[in-house]
Amino acid sequence: MGRVQGKMALVTGGAQGLGEAIGKMLAKEGAKVTLTDVNGAGAEKVAAEINAAHGAGTAFAFQHDVTDEAQWQEVLKAAHAAMGGLNVLVNNAGIGSLGSVEDETYDMFKKVQTVDVDSIFLGCKYAIPLMRDHGLGSIVNISSIAGIIASGNYVAYNTAKAAVRHLSKSIALHCAKTGGQIRSNSVHPVFINTPILDRTKEMFGEEKALAKLGRQIPLGKVGEPDDIAYAVLYLASDESKLVTGAELLVDGGISAQ
Repeated sequence: MGRVQGKMALVTGGAQGLGEAIGKMLAKEGAKVTLTDVNGAGAEKVAAEINAAHGAGTAFAFQHDVTDEAQWQEVLKAAHAAMGGLNVLVNNAGIGSLGSVEDETYDMFKKVQTVDVDSIFLGCKYAIPLMRDHGLGSIVNISSIAGIIASGNYVAYNTAKAAVRHLSKSIALHCAKTGGQIRSNSVHPVFINTPILDRTKEMFGEEKALAKLGRQIPLGKVGEPDDIAYAVLYLASDESKLVTGAELLVDGGISAQ
């Protein structure tokens, strides 16, 4: 039996990178998964790969703008109907931006907050009522080590990912006081080898880019998507039934320095 056998999970940003890895990991361990992404075709492709590996009806996909309140309600309703319920929500969709407080534009600062923070508020607001009817539930919000350690060149991203950390705690306390069946935690990855590193690879070349980033990490290497997928798997499973309001740092020791 898989570690999340019988769970029903929705994963945002599921067309590539961390979202793809998380969706595939949860399905491999027995969950039904719904993948959503602004790139609907990409999400459908990943869902098709999951169904080919684990059987038809394991995965579903929907096009989804996570900043759109009405779309959240529509997608959650559709996912609930497709899977027969919902008890795991993984808020993974997000964007970043390079810029200091003097260099960053106000429009981009607001956009990063909208995509990275507002989307989680909306997802949790409308998912929690649906999750209450399906046993132990888990909300996993993907933050970043940038939500723990600040940088002068990522003012928008630092702000958003720090907000995700405390938003997750507020949701955890709310859920604990309203029945205790749903937990909420955040995951904080260090540099992970996904498309988010493409710009850095273009600047330095892939080998040099990964080596340069790896030198900043005590363990000496950039992470892989499954490093985060395994962390999410633990938090999505009942193995973590006493874990809520916590942040799980998957950072190769960088925050210990």
